[in-house]
Amino acid sequence: MAAKRIIPCLDVKDGVTVKGINFEGLRNVGDAVEMGASYAAEGADELVYLDISATQEGRKTFCTLVSRIAERINIPFTVGGGISSLDDAARLLDAGADKISLNSAAIANPPLIEQIAGRYGNQFVVIAIDAKQCNGRWMATTHGGRRMTDKELFSWAYEAQERGAGELLFTSMDHDGTKQGYPCHTYKALSERLSIPIIASGGAGNAEHIAEVLSSGGADAALAASIFHYREITIPQLKLLLRRRGIDVRL
Repeated sequence: MAAKRIIPCLDVKDGVTVKGINFEGLRNVGDAVEMGASYAAEGADELVYLDISATQEGRKTFCTLVSRIAERINIPFTVGGGISSLDDAARLLDAGADKISLNSAAIANPPLIEQIAGRYGNQFVVIAIDAKQCNGRWMATTHGGRRMTDKELFSWAYEAQERGAGELLFTSMDHDGTKQGYPCHTYKALSERLSIPIIASGGAGNAEHIAEVLSSGGADAALAASIFHYREITIPQLKLLLRRRGIDVRL
């Protein structure tokens, strides 16, 4: 079985890393390139960069930023935000990204998943789903969580997998930034339905939360932002604690 991965997430707005709660109240927390380089040096397994305002503002993720990141780090990184065509994906991969993340555009145009996976391979395509509970069901949103859709989490995740997605990044908007833990039962249900790796996102407040989602939650990787950005725990500290819990991570 593959080692579990620890993935810092850097939400980027205008080239600067920001963080909020439930996708609101964004604060500047540092330079996107420098923070990524620091996390790579500390032992992060991968990084995720999400240009959180690209779709909402109708512009493209800046390839120049991606090029700068690729020059500074030596671990895989995923880029998302404003990717709505095969050409968009091509520009980012050419700039140095290892994977691209699709969210709003995939919901609007599901065949886009097949187009990109068909050209570059499933391993390059991460489907990101930002969902919140509505009348007892997890419903996907788009445009940085601002628009509700009729896509239900489990059925949409399975469809994305069947269309060629290589990984699923599920963020609970209800838990995002709250530091109250991940909805582990939901991740467990996803892991039982899907055959692709699942990245858990939204709610990490301490090492115990991450240990829980990687074990009982069945997630293959844990993505977190606040606890790393505000230095509440370092990646080496976290990995040692996970190892003590019997969770296989790369040190």
